[in-house]
Amino acid sequence: MAKAPAKETAEISVLQISQGTVKMHIVGNLPFIYNAMSVKAKRELLLPKGRKTAADRAQTLKHEPLNEYRESVYRVLSNTSSTRLCFPTGAFKKAIATAALDLPGTKKAEIGRLVSVPAAVFPIWGVPQLMMSVVRSADMNKTPDIRTRAILPEWATIVELSFVRPKLSATSVVNLLAAAGITVGVGDFRQEKGAGSYGSFRIVEPDDADFKRITKAGGRAAQDAALESPEMYDSETEALFSYFNSEVARMRQHDGGATKKGRKKADPVHVNGSADPLEGGALAG
Repeated sequence: MAKAPAKETAEISVLQISQGTVKMHIVGNLPFIYNAMSVKAKRELLLPKGRKTAADRAQTLKHEPLNEYRESVYRVLSNTSSTRLCFPTGAFKKAIATAALDLPGTKKAEIGRLVSVPAAVFPIWGVPQLMMSVVRSADMNKTPDIRTRAILPEWATIVELSFVRPKLSATSVVNLLAAAGITVGVGDFRQEKGAGSYGSFRIVEPDDADFKRITKAGGRAAQDAALESPEMYDSETEALFSYFNSEVARMRQHDGGATKKGRKKADPVHVNGSADPLEGGALAG
């Protein structure tokens, strides 16, 4: 009887991997528009109130520009941080993953697995201004509306990314982020969306003149002051904001706080501040 052939055992070889980190200093090429969801919208998602009646709509303002401006940003709550404003780190990770779609030899899903972000938020230097602009709603008719957001005409940040070696190198990650700054961008109305080009950026050296100037003038104190009493971004914003305030003042004077029989007195309209202590987009630092 013939002997059965001996079974061959194959040795499994596992590639040894390690993690590297690269820190990059960034300066915006074009203004950065914040797009955090407001407290009002979050509460409506958490506890929907249903459709408002005509009486409800008559007693409440559709927009409160100053509050919407303040709630559009992400904030660091700590008073020891160098900035008040920040931005979720996932935005930059998504940016480089999207940039990988346009570059040969890289895949979006693979970059998403091989690149990670060690921090929850990145600091954003720059002085915010109030911007009001016409947007299209997401409904079937694309209904136009006025949206108020914070915009940073000049901005800078420091991005730190971790990557898996040897699949990626520091040079590869830097090249990906540089490409993302050109083809994707961050924030609202960014390059990735096609219609706008806001939020584009470039990688610079730590001693870059623009980076040093923006970080010096656009720190926490300047940002707190701008959130409290903002400058208008452009002439259209200034005209809309002035019109809103004058009309609300006229309505207050006309109503005179009077109440109709059988109806409760309406709460005061909050224009320059809200009685609600919650801040939109606040993040612990």
